[in-house]
Amino acid sequence: MIVCKFGGTSVASAEQIKKVASIVKSNPERKIVAVSAPGKRSSDDIKVTDLLIDLANTVINKGDVEAKIKAVVDRYRNIAEDLGLDNTISDIIEQDIRGRVTENWSNKDLFLDNIKASGEDNNAKLIACYFNAIGMPAKYISPKDKLILNDFPERTYALPEAYENLSVLKNTEEIIIFPGFFGYTKAGILRTFDRGGSDITGSILASAVGAKLYENFTDVDCVFAANPKVVNDPVDIKEITYREMRELSYAGFSVFHDEALMPVYKQGIPVNIKNTNNPSASGTLILPTRPATNRPVTGISADSGFSILYVSKYLMNREVGFGRKLLQIIEEENISYEHTPSGLDDISVIMRSSQLTPENEERIVRRVKNELCADDVQFSHNFSMIVIVGEGMRHNTGLAARAATAISATGANIEMINQGSSEVSLVFGVRSEFEDQILKGLYEEFFATITSF
Repeated sequence: MIVCKFGGTSVASAEQIKKVASIVKSNPERKIVAVSAPGKRSSDDIKVTDLLIDLANTVINKGDVEAKIKAVVDRYRNIAEDLGLDNTISDIIEQDIRGRVTENWSNKDLFLDNIKASGEDNNAKLIACYFNAIGMPAKYISPKDKLILNDFPERTYALPEAYENLSVLKNTEEIIIFPGFFGYTKAGILRTFDRGGSDITGSILASAVGAKLYENFTDVDCVFAANPKVVNDPVDIKEITYREMRELSYAGFSVFHDEALMPVYKQGIPVNIKNTNNPSASGTLILPTRPATNRPVTGISADSGFSILYVSKYLMNREVGFGRKLLQIIEEENISYEHTPSGLDDISVIMRSSQLTPENEERIVRRVKNELCADDVQFSHNFSMIVIVGEGMRHNTGLAARAATAISATGANIEMINQGSSEVSLVFGVRSEFEDQILKGLYEEFFATITSF
């Protein structure tokens, strides 16, 4: 059995959904299909998820929702009409959206989750309807009572029983159409994963049914060694390990959600990144291991939106528990951290800026000064993390020096260096304004003579 997931651009229009049907029909082993909400049809289009977020915020702010509802419903109605479906499915979708809008929203986060999830949920219903209309027996399956998630407000993840519940789908005769991005708690409360979370849903499904392959269809032929929007014609990657892909996805490789690898990693299920618009292309295979090569670097990625909490205290290294107490203060603000480079008398905590507000920054600074008696505590913002990734890095000497020299040539200052104990990645913290320059410089350093691998 093959589980396949189709992203937003793959299901953005009737034309795209027809391609999805053709791909699924071409291989009878493709029995479970996870789908996203309709994405952009062109560069200046608006994703349905963004329309739904606008709708939810209008409800919360007590604005006029009719135009917002119409904008969402019209997208589905146009798709349904272009697929030759009658108005029944469009009416069902409109009824569903109106029902969600009138539900209790005392908890704004959960209300927003419920509205956003309608994008995937209704698209799955529409696609199942179309498959049946063209003679492909299909069945829409709701995540309710199957994809069981943890309780709010913790970061969303699937509970062990979700895999057991979903395992029964491996016995299906029909094609299963499953909405991505969301599930339900044991109490029946809908929760969503982060944006791009349909990748996670597909991975959970693949793991639950013991699929031989998880295909992730998007709008590019493969994974590239660097961002093609920054680097001209980067080399394509034919094979990459779970660890390499995890590191690259973490730092900006939007082609695959960084949390989506864990379910398939545990089962050793290969992942194939493929293009809905060019399904004959081999794509990129993500594997537990791959043959050793003489290239030290597999890919380079960059992501912005980081902040640094700098803490200094003389003789910090002699103080038992200092690091634990510092991280506990951050934990109590419900903030996760990314890196903690340190010296004898100072430590920096790297975190996503999106988690910070002027209020929690002020509380953290005050508590660190008062409770840990730190000499200096301050936040700095507007940083990017540049990540160099490769299984072969541990076997190559001088790689960090080459990278640092390439960064120095751009005129940028390296604010932070961090290398994991696995030696699969090397992370540089830099000011965000130098991100693209550095990415181009590092690509030139490590890939200038490589055409493909």
